[in-house]
Amino acid sequence: MDIEWKDKEEEKNSTLEEVVGKDTELKNLLVDYVGTQHVPEDGNVSVEMIIKTVADEFPEFLLAVAEENWVRGYEQALVDVDLGQKLKEDDK
Repeated sequence: MDIEWKDKEEEKNSTLEEVVGKDTELKNLLVDYVGTQHVPEDGNVSVEMIIKTVADEFPEFLLAVAEENWVRGYEQALVDVDLGQKLKEDDK
């Protein structure tokens, strides 16, 4: 069995590195605020920078989002298990 190790660059989540545009009023506020907090060399604010800032300054918001995401994922897993069991029984 061959194991292929990923490069550190390959492991990065490209969504986190996306530059956030100012195409809505809220994004404009976030990008400006986060930009003053992180002062990126290239002037671009990434999704990751916004997450870090919100985590530091508004952790209860991210916690609520994470909890909801976890619950939805758990519920979907249960639905998938039920469907898998039904398909298995139908094959018998």
